[in-house]
Amino acid sequence: MTLPATYPIARSCPLDPPQEYRLFRTGRPITRITLDFDDSVVWLVTRYEDARAILGDPRFSSDFSTPGFPARLTSQPPGPGTFIRMDPPDHSRLRRLLLPEFTRRRVQELRPAIQRIADSLIDDMAGASPPVDLVESLALPLPSQVITELLGVPYEDREYFHYTTKAIGDQSVDPQQRMKVRNDLKTYLDELVAAKEARPGDDLLSRLGRSREEAGVSREEVVGIATLLMVAGYETIANQIGVGTLVLLEHPDRLEQLRRDPDKLPAAIEEIIRHQTVIDYGARRAATADVEVGGELIKAGDGVVVVLASANRDEEIFHDPDRLDFDREQRDHLSFGYGIHQCMGQILARTQLEAAWSTLFRRIPGLRLAVPVEKVPFRNDMFVYGVHALPVTW
Repeated sequence: MTLPATYPIARSCPLDPPQEYRLFRTGRPITRITLDFDDSVVWLVTRYEDARAILGDPRFSSDFSTPGFPARLTSQPPGPGTFIRMDPPDHSRLRRLLLPEFTRRRVQELRPAIQRIADSLIDDMAGASPPVDLVESLALPLPSQVITELLGVPYEDREYFHYTTKAIGDQSVDPQQRMKVRNDLKTYLDELVAAKEARPGDDLLSRLGRSREEAGVSREEVVGIATLLMVAGYETIANQIGVGTLVLLEHPDRLEQLRRDPDKLPAAIEEIIRHQTVIDYGARRAATADVEVGGELIKAGDGVVVVLASANRDEEIFHDPDRLDFDREQRDHLSFGYGIHQCMGQILARTQLEAAWSTLFRRIPGLRLAVPVEKVPFRNDMFVYGVHALPVTW
């Protein structure tokens, strides 16, 4: 097989990363490659140890404005509060404000609400006449409703909120319309944050409003944080539910294992997150100094794309990595990133996946695909991988 000269690389099997990643890992684990959208040349990183080295090294910047940063899908600089596209000290200042909101204790307090939302959605799904679209019925509304619960969006505004998240994530919507929806959302959140500061409640936005001045954070930055949580936290979980359900339905032996031993679910979730890495394009960085990684000298100003989906299938780390194995020896996968930018919402993400899958397969034990897997529309052109729809029946 000839190694491709451009990136991204098309999949030959929808539930596995491109086969070429294996060849890159064994022959050219850190290599120069041309990005197909602007013909810029960056370093492509495909091996687990190299990925961790780069993601954990402060000399690799996440800032959009850093020279050499691979700016795909980022047509304009991120707004205030978008800390995932910042370096310290701004990244540290904003992330520190949020950390108390995503502790295990705080997520445990949210767990009954998450379960209530999952129960309601799956009750509605089970009461419908199959086939139904699992993406529309569960994968999209669950994280959207959880985010509104977390932020403290008033009940009367939640339908608007769910419409907004759906429109922003839908690539079939006209780009100008998506931008209008995003701007309208920013205006709405600005008004909501102001209202929370005037009359605080027991929710994330109220707590941020109370503590932001002491932390040196502006109201505009709080609005940016809320937008980021809504868009990033929603899209990744929605797609993990969709493609994760599909991979379970395609592995009935694994599904049967979960039915026999429900205590296996946390290990199954980690394995599904590893096996189906939804951050498909990769983690983008730019070097701010000359750094040697894996025997290659990456120079200041060089762009880097760390392919998380390849690192999570590295045979040096994960035995028989293409196999979905719930009894696998637990090793840290990179689906939530690594280093200072590791996803702070990962406990919340796992809790939503646990509620979704435990409830879904208990309430609808005969669930199966309503179409051949070849007919499932995959998100092959997106930054986040998944399925556009998942027709299921029972």
